[in-house]
Amino acid sequence: MTTTAPETLTEYQLFIDGRFVPSSDGSTYESEDPYTCASWARIADGTTADVDRAVDAARRALSGEWGRMPGKERARLMRRLADIVERESGALADVETRDNGKPFRDANAQVAYVADWLRYFAGHADKIEGRAFSDAHPNFFAYTVRQPVGVVGAILPWNAPLILLAFKLAPALAAGCTFVAKPSEFTPASALALAACVEEAGFPPGVFNVVAGSSRAVGAHLVAHHGVDKVAFTGSTATGIAVAQAALGHLAAVTLELGGKSPQLVFADADLDQATNGLIAGVFAASGQFCTAGSRILVHRDVHDELAQRLRSRAEQIRIGDPRDPEIDLGPISTGPQYARVAELLNSAAAEGAGVPKSGGVAPEVGRYFVRPTVLTDVTLSMQVMREEIFGPVVGLIPFDTEDEAVAMANDTPYGLAAGIWTRDVRRSHRVADRLQAGTVWVNAYRTNSPGVPFGGMKASGLGRENGQEALDSYLETKSVWIELADESRDPFRIG
Repeated sequence: MTTTAPETLTEYQLFIDGRFVPSSDGSTYESEDPYTCASWARIADGTTADVDRAVDAARRALSGEWGRMPGKERARLMRRLADIVERESGALADVETRDNGKPFRDANAQVAYVADWLRYFAGHADKIEGRAFSDAHPNFFAYTVRQPVGVVGAILPWNAPLILLAFKLAPALAAGCTFVAKPSEFTPASALALAACVEEAGFPPGVFNVVAGSSRAVGAHLVAHHGVDKVAFTGSTATGIAVAQAALGHLAAVTLELGGKSPQLVFADADLDQATNGLIAGVFAASGQFCTAGSRILVHRDVHDELAQRLRSRAEQIRIGDPRDPEIDLGPISTGPQYARVAELLNSAAAEGAGVPKSGGVAPEVGRYFVRPTVLTDVTLSMQVMREEIFGPVVGLIPFDTEDEAVAMANDTPYGLAAGIWTRDVRRSHRVADRLQAGTVWVNAYRTNSPGVPFGGMKASGLGRENGQEALDSYLETKSVWIELADESRDPFRIG
């Protein structure tokens, strides 16, 4: 899987056709540890030629051993992979922490989820069924079969590379698809580390391929490749639109999990201790670098000031620093460009009149890419910081007076990925959840998921669903078969 070079950099090669290989031109690039801001790994720098090699390998696997393999055998390999991932969870989590700065205990929990996702979808692999139609038409018997959509090209983000890879890989393998992954240029190592687990599990060559690359041309080539039958993408809305347009050029199916600007609605009857804890989880965990981050907190005016005080007090207690320290709650922003983006939004918030606490903001004394948990007050829905996705540990509070006003404010965004509701009133929870324009609504909780529960967004937050039966369906095609039962010939000029 890896070797250690004299410069102490860990070496990672591409994984194509069941083998670790250098890039086609022999080039490499270095991956930065966002905590130390020093290079920690040397990555084979893939090219468009490497994408071609990977897609060709995936197509051969699809028409070869893997394509002929029954579902129960695919399930066996997936369960074997889950066991290996579980065994290697500490090492995989350490790679993720080094690559993107996520606190180790959070990364370790997400690696455990990878095993859960594989086992869940392994249970579906031998239960893919069609339907029979005995009376579809006189003198005919018709039935359907479900078949894999084909070769999947997956474009992965940098914020949670392994679990978001599992969202795509697990249902794709269960369906019988083959897979080419392009990890983010900022966080390529964990997908390549997972490839070693796939190799050990005994999957046929070409079923799973990873092409890392520092150039965005590599991902663009994969998306536009005519040998790719489906594209699965997680990332920004603007990039997702470009991905969809490129995939449409060869009529590839797409699943897009895009940006968000998720609201959390706190009503006057909410348990404020529970709400405070959930709001912290909903925006400060993982340094706020997750697509469902609940960065717009809409609070009933009666409890606004108390909740703001509670949140700021809790935010000041969050421990920031070395993400490999098990006592640390919050690590650095994962990349230099993203750190600059968060700093820019904080500056714009202050310029527009938001209340920025002295305990918040950037924290250069801790490290180059650190931002302290920041609770903004005196914000409005029109401010840039309340309209645009932050992807950092920053949240703003806005008061409301009525339920209708809260719902209108919550829906006043181009996004529709997630939302949270905090109330003791069960009738209100159902009523408001029904009215919110969001693909996921949590009530008295936030930031939890399951492989069996669909996940995805409305409006500018995406297209299609990951997880659950809906995800499996998106990796399958339905074929209809008609069998004529009559002995006599029928009129060839009359539709049957």
